[in-house]
Amino acid sequence: MKTTYIKASEIDKKWFIVDATDKTLGRLSSKVAQILKGKNKPFYSPHMDMGDFVIIINADKVKLTGKKETTKDYFKHTNYPGGAKNISIKILKEKKPEFILMNSIKGMLPHNRLGKKILTHLKVYAGDVHPHTSQKPVQLEL
Repeated sequence: MKTTYIKASEIDKKWFIVDATDKTLGRLSSKVAQILKGKNKPFYSPHMDMGDFVIIINADKVKLTGKKETTKDYFKHTNYPGGAKNISIKILKEKKPEFILMNSIKGMLPHNRLGKKILTHLKVYAGDVHPHTSQKPVQLEL
């Protein structure tokens, strides 16, 4: 038996569209991260960009379980003294709902150069309008 390796020129990248309406944040993020990495394909190599493009619409309608809607905070530090910033997920959902999904999926990807490249294949939009109709994305039901 021989182990077959796929070349970068043989990778077929597809476009998928996911509607995040009433989907749980973590479960949606983990499924999308697997598609972005390419783990759903028969030939998977962890050192290559094998994944597909994913468009997420209605990011402002994503669901959180438990009391996270009121208690979850995001922490950021500016690296200056006294530069600690906390922002609640409730405020963030009103101002930048795309950030919640982007940050969640980013944490599930590799933390290196490949992970940054893979994250560019993710497009998140708060509403149901997106500028990627010419790519003919396929509806993906998770």
